[in-house]
Amino acid sequence: MRSHTTGALSPALAGATVTLAGWAHRRRDHGGIIFIDLRDHEGLAQVVCDPDHPAAFAPAERVRSEYVLRVTGTVRLRPPGTANPALRSGEVEVLAREVEILNPSAPPPFSLDDENLSETVRLEHRVLDLRREPMQRNLRLRHRVVRAARQYLDAHGFVEIETPILYRSTPEGAREFLVPSRLHAGHFYALPQSPQLFKQMLMVGGFDRYYQIAKCFRDEDLRADRQPEFTQIDVETAFLDEAQIRGLMEGLLRHLFREALGVALPEPFPVLRYDEAMRDYGTDKPDLRVPLRLAEITDAVRDVAFQVFAGPANEPGGRVSALAVPGGGAMTRSELDGLVEEARALGAKGLAWIRVNERARGADGLQSPIVKNLHARALAAILERTGAADGDAILFCADRAEVVSAVLGALRERIGHARGLAEPGWRPLWVVDFPMFEYDAETRQWRARHHPFTSPKDGHEAFLETAPERAYAKAYDLVLNGWEIGGGSVRIHREEVQQRVFRALRISPEEQQAKFGFLLRALRYGAPPHGGIAFGLDRLVALMAGVEAIRDVIAFPKTQRGQDLVTGAPSPVGEAQLRELHIRLRDAPRA
Repeated sequence: MRSHTTGALSPALAGATVTLAGWAHRRRDHGGIIFIDLRDHEGLAQVVCDPDHPAAFAPAERVRSEYVLRVTGTVRLRPPGTANPALRSGEVEVLAREVEILNPSAPPPFSLDDENLSETVRLEHRVLDLRREPMQRNLRLRHRVVRAARQYLDAHGFVEIETPILYRSTPEGAREFLVPSRLHAGHFYALPQSPQLFKQMLMVGGFDRYYQIAKCFRDEDLRADRQPEFTQIDVETAFLDEAQIRGLMEGLLRHLFREALGVALPEPFPVLRYDEAMRDYGTDKPDLRVPLRLAEITDAVRDVAFQVFAGPANEPGGRVSALAVPGGGAMTRSELDGLVEEARALGAKGLAWIRVNERARGADGLQSPIVKNLHARALAAILERTGAADGDAILFCADRAEVVSAVLGALRERIGHARGLAEPGWRPLWVVDFPMFEYDAETRQWRARHHPFTSPKDGHEAFLETAPERAYAKAYDLVLNGWEIGGGSVRIHREEVQQRVFRALRISPEEQQAKFGFLLRALRYGAPPHGGIAFGLDRLVALMAGVEAIRDVIAFPKTQRGQDLVTGAPSPVGEAQLRELHIRLRDAPRA
C-alpha cells in the first residue's frame, strides 16, 4: 500500500516516485496550492498539491484533519530557506500526483498538537491520544526496554515461563482482586499481586533461571505511579548469593539504558545499608543527584535547655536531625515560614532554623530564636556535623525517628531541586539490609517488611521470635534518581526457617497450611538456595521517558479512581450472569 515511510524520505530520493500512507495532521490552503502535513509512525512529511495534478488537488480540497490518506508523488528538495530541521524529512517534500482518501474522519475533539489537554479528555479519547507524538515516543521506548530485557536475560541463560493469572488468595500485603468461580459456588480465585510463590516453586522445580514480563494486580488507592494492573520484569535465580544476584541485575539495568536510550550508567552502582540511607537521607530511596545530607545531632542536644530538642532526644525512638542548606541564609523570613508550614503538612510539629552569618564567631555569628537555648558544645557539634558555612541556613526537626526522616528527607530533595543543587544525569544505587519486620501499632503485631518469604541475614534467625526488631533481611532495592525501580531478596529455602518467620508473624500452623501449604510442601523436597527481583516496568519506563505519571507509558490505563474511560469499566452486569456466579448484590446498580 505504501513504498516508503515519512522517516525514509531524504535528499537522496530526490526525483523518485514514492507512495506514502498516513493521517492528515494539518491542511493549509495557500491561494491555490494545498499543503498537507502527512503523519505516520515515523513523523511528518510535507505534501504539495497543485491544480496541475487534479488527481491530487481535487481530493486534497476535501481533506480535513485526521483523514486517512494514500499519496503518490515525486520527492523534491524544498526551496531554499524553507527546510524544516525539526523533521526527519524536513529537507524534502512530495509533489503529489495522486491523493486517495482511504477513510474520512469525524472532526477530532482536540488538536493533536495541544500540549495542555486535561487527562480526562486524553483518557476518554485514548485512541486519538495514542496518535500524539509523546505517546508514540513513550510506548516505543517501552517496547525497546522490553526487547532489551529479553535480549539480556536470554543471553544469560534465563527461561521465560508464564505463571497463572487465576490463583488462590494469599496474604501478601495489598488488597487483592477476587474472581468468583462459576463451577465452585462460594469459592474465588485471586489475581496475583506478583508471581512470588510460583517463581519460588519453579526454583524448586529445577529451573535455575526464570523471568517473565508479568502482569500483576493490586486493589489499592491509586496515585500517579500506581495502577490496579501493572507490569513487572520478574526474575528469579538459584545457586547465586545476594551479591551475585545484584551484579547480574545491575548488568540488566545498564543494558536497558544502553539499548533503549544510548546512555551508559555508572559502574559499579554504590551500595547503602538501609540504616545508612535513613540516617543520611531520611528515605530508603534517596535521590543521589541532590548532594545534601542530614546530620544526626540527637546525642549532642540531650542536655540542652531547649525542650523541643531535648525531649525527643531523650525519648526511646526519638531523633533530632539537621539539614544544612547552602546559601540558605539569604532566604527571607516568609520563605522560612513556608518551610515550617511544609514540615507541619508532612507530619512534624514544626521546624526550627538557624542562619549562619559568621561561623567563626560561634553563637554570636548565628541568627535564630533558638540559639540562646543551645549551649556552646551543642552549637559546635551542629556546625561541625552539618558542615554549614557562612551564608548557609540549618533546618532542624525533632520528633519520632520516622517523622524526622520523612520531613527532612522530603525537604532535602525538594530544596535541592528548587535551589538548583541537583546534579544532572542518572544516579542509581542499591539499598540493602532492610529490617525483616515492621511493627503495626494498631494490631500490636509484627508484619513482614517486604513479604514473609524473605530470608534473614546469616545469624539473624535467632532474633526472629525473641527480638524481631533486631532481625535484618537479605533484601535489596534498586533506586534510580529517587525512584524505587526494583526490589527483591534472597528467599527462605528451608522449611524450618520459613515456619519460624510465620511464628514471628503469628501465622498459626493451621493458617500456614491453609494459605501456604503448597509452598511449604515444595520446600521439603530439596529446595535450592534462591532469590530474585522484580522491576516495575511502568515506573522504569516513565523515569526513562521523563514523565510524572505511569499512565503516560501505558496504552490503556485506569484513572485514579480505577476506571477505564475508553470501555467504561468497571460496569454493572446482568442478573443472569450474577446467578451463574452464585452472587447476590446488596444496594448496588445492576445492568
